[in-house]
Amino acid sequence: MTSVTADPGTRAPAAPVAGGNALAGTRTLIRFALRRDRIRLPVWILALFLSTLMTANSFRTLYSDPEDRANAVRSVDSPAGLAMSGPRHYLTDDGFGSLLSHQMIGFTAVLVGLMSVLVVTRHTRAEEETGRAELVRSAVVGRHAHLAAALAVAALANLALALLLALGLTGLGLEGVDASGSLVYGFAHAAAGLVFAAVAAVTVQFTAHTRGASGTALAVIGIAYVLRAAGDSGTNDTLSWLSPIGWVQRSYPYVDDRWWPLLLCLLCAAGCAAAGFRLSTRRDVGTGLRPQKPGSPTASAALTTPVGFALRLHRGMLAGFGAGLFLMGAMYGSILGDAEDMLAGIDELEEALERIGGASVAESFASMVMVVLTVVASVYVVMTALRPRSEETAGRAEPLLATGLSRSRWVGGHLAVAMGGGTVVLLLAGLGFGLAGAASTGDAGLVPDLTGAALAYAPALWVTVGVAVVLFGWFPRASQAAWAVPVYAFVVGYLGQILRFPDWMNNLSPFGHIPRLPAADMRWTPLFLLTVVAVALLWLGLTGFRRRDLETK
Repeated sequence: MTSVTADPGTRAPAAPVAGGNALAGTRTLIRFALRRDRIRLPVWILALFLSTLMTANSFRTLYSDPEDRANAVRSVDSPAGLAMSGPRHYLTDDGFGSLLSHQMIGFTAVLVGLMSVLVVTRHTRAEEETGRAELVRSAVVGRHAHLAAALAVAALANLALALLLALGLTGLGLEGVDASGSLVYGFAHAAAGLVFAAVAAVTVQFTAHTRGASGTALAVIGIAYVLRAAGDSGTNDTLSWLSPIGWVQRSYPYVDDRWWPLLLCLLCAAGCAAAGFRLSTRRDVGTGLRPQKPGSPTASAALTTPVGFALRLHRGMLAGFGAGLFLMGAMYGSILGDAEDMLAGIDELEEALERIGGASVAESFASMVMVVLTVVASVYVVMTALRPRSEETAGRAEPLLATGLSRSRWVGGHLAVAMGGGTVVLLLAGLGFGLAGAASTGDAGLVPDLTGAALAYAPALWVTVGVAVVLFGWFPRASQAAWAVPVYAFVVGYLGQILRFPDWMNNLSPFGHIPRLPAADMRWTPLFLLTVVAVALLWLGLTGFRRRDLETK
């Protein structure tokens, strides 16, 4: 099939649409999108639903009596604690419901926003980038059908999550977790998801690339979280009212059960969605509103190498994750000095920290937090390691491999950036954690200790890259299963410590074999063995890729 590219200065002719209906074909595209996401969306929804229910159910033992709940309230009643959780008004009630809302909404709203952004970009900008949107729109499909279908699918996913949360939390039978509060709790998540889905509807209009659109929308989520944290930690909560996450938290489920803050989210979502539809009429299919800068007429020496080329493709994401993990480490480090007071009286957490060991509560708490930081770093390495799969299915790998570039060198460039970049973001996370921790505790030795503790997890990240490349090499259509590694590591490595999962479950994760620095003593043997396993997995994955045919959608 021969494709015709319109002159950049002209507008592509509109597709023939019956009656000039700009939404023609939307219903069909919704069904098609649901069919394509029949595995992804249920996994997202069930993961968010089950993690919330597990957390809520754990409160039966964590806060088994009123005194435990009162201690929990006192532990977070500080600027650092409120920045990590939410507004102080929740602390006027020490029921299970208010504790759940205070501790979970800000965190899960970010994850719901991530799900919504990925849904919208997948069914809009990704379709244009691969050329499928142009093919579909050559039929009787309206100009706005793709965007409308993507927003509808995101709305359905958020609505399903809201109903599951409302029904599931009500069914737990926890004291203070009633039906009305559960409805507000569930729909608070849906409202946040709708806002960020609509934000993605705007960002996909500006850039011609899926990763740029997703990255910009995710940056908005990060800014919203930072504004919320800054507003909740101070005496003036004005900044929190600039954040959609702050809005949903101020619905106060199980405390006041307010619905009107959620209306702010709906208004914001409607405004952003309308802007997205409007902006889509000002550009051609496959292009973005932001003009692409002409490249240099000559490539640098680094760009002519596989590693240099891969680094050029990944530099934005590497910079974003590096900055984000440095700030995340600094945020955790800022409360390290208050860790003992925050955790005092919470028996389950104290027992979990005792099992970790360490000379102080701060050291044990730092070891627990390190798992969270490394799991976020593993998200970066999975995204980077799976980039060759995206290049392959988009048809960009075939022209490169038709030259003298070998398959191993091409994939190896991406893997080198994944492994080296993962080590760099670990270094930045540990450095931010150490600097802020030293400032909050007055112990300057925490800077090298926490930086080294973070770097100790590098072999586990390399194993994660190895798993991704094995799936890419031998089972390319199952490549997305690599996401199971960071998800499992978080559930078992972090929540498992509190909920007392058996040791064999932790041993199934590469992160479970890393010494729990700085609380534990350094052991080099597990790091060496994990490095050997990573090398073996990389070799196996590259062997599989060399033996199979390219798949181009």
